Amino acid sequence: MATLLVRHARLLVTMDAQRREIADGAVFARDGVIEAVCATADLPAACRTADELIDARDQVVIPGLVNTHHHFFQTLTRVLPAAQDCELFDWLTALYAVWARLTPEMVRASTLTAMAELLLSGCTTTSDHLYLYPNGARLDDCFEAAEQIGMRFHGARGSMSVGRSAGGLPPDSVVEDERAILADTQRLIERWHDPARHAMRRVVVAPCSPFSVSTGLMKDAAALARSHRVSLHTHLAENTNDIAYTREKFGCTPAEYAEQLGWLGPDVWHAHCVKLDDSGIALFARTGTGVAHCPGSNMRLASGIAPIRAMRDAGVPVSIAVDGSASNDSGHMLAEARLALLLQRVAHASTGGGAKGPSALTAREVLEIATLGGAKVLNCDDIGALAPGMSADLVGVPLDEIGMAGAGHDPLAALFFCHVPRVALNVVNGRVLVRDGNLKALELPRVVAEHNQLARELVQGR
Repeated sequence: MATLLVRHARLLVTMDAQRREIADGAVFARDGVIEAVCATADLPAACRTADELIDARDQVVIPGLVNTHHHFFQTLTRVLPAAQDCELFDWLTALYAVWARLTPEMVRASTLTAMAELLLSGCTTTSDHLYLYPNGARLDDCFEAAEQIGMRFHGARGSMSVGRSAGGLPPDSVVEDERAILADTQRLIERWHDPARHAMRRVVVAPCSPFSVSTGLMKDAAALARSHRVSLHTHLAENTNDIAYTREKFGCTPAEYAEQLGWLGPDVWHAHCVKLDDSGIALFARTGTGVAHCPGSNMRLASGIAPIRAMRDAGVPVSIAVDGSASNDSGHMLAEARLALLLQRVAHASTGGGAKGPSALTAREVLEIATLGGAKVLNCDDIGALAPGMSADLVGVPLDEIGMAGAGHDPLAALFFCHVPRVALNVVNGRVLVRDGNLKALELPRVVAEHNQLARELVQGR
């Protein structure tokens, strides 16, 4: 049985039930499952040696971050000039025709690039929402790449079925037949979904959005997901135009539409929810419906600031997500959590009563959202904290880098107030994927060069 010992961490942040923060901390794991979490000096005799030893002095060790919403393929279309200064609907319209040229090779390459970026920025578990499948592309391409790099992965089988000719936003060339969507979703569940604790692969049922799929598909997708006990995911209430479309098309708010569809509950999470109103927040809280907060994308597209403080206060499960790299242009999880922290302070800067600006969100709350919050949204009880019986997913952030100089007063808070270029250590399922800041499974310059070539081919149409 393979064992791992990470010891002498400057600070070990457990996020366990007691929220212990342990100086000179250690974690011992066997076969990908944690057995001991304590001060290095307090390790039981049986846990003092291991097949792989990691010295984490001058590092803050935290649970691996959980990214609950992404579009890996969009790493191929970062900062396209035609889409740099658009709101959501115009941005999508500018990019659909480019994405229609995606190939299986591009999906695989973009998955490796996106996962590498996530791993180097502290993420150990990620979801991805792939919602268009041109030229033979499949979600299997993402799953195969995830196996190659070693990341814990929840693949969301997205879809679009209502094209422009039927009143939807996407062009008809990128939508699918609804029967084919459901059949392929079931195939993926049977092929890739693992419901067990510590699973590395799960499938999520994820029609894209109210403006790209039919009411019938949303209802059928929910029925399919619940018959297989898998989670549901979509975009909701992202900006003002999104709200207007739902009101005009369905005569209600997005939250009310989700309720009509059966898209509420602890097995459902929605991305963005920037414009979720008070009644929507109460509805989500009452039903345990989750939210993927995407601050970078919401800023980039000028969608607004999601009411995360109000959601948290009401009891809505909230997580953090980088969203697609064509609307964020970054997939850096620690940086995304920093944006979440700062934006809530801006949002509450001039409010009277309740949370005031500088205390609207704290560093420890943001870490909770990015770890335990993500685990809850993904319906996982085995990630998000460092404790016996939990998956051995952990990250070490170096304190001796220039961006952390002088931040030893509160190393945990430094993760979100300071600049972290990349992590020193990333362990997923007991396997060391990043050591000394370097990816072990991939030759990163080669991955980037291949990715850049494919990005040029995609955008230039050849």
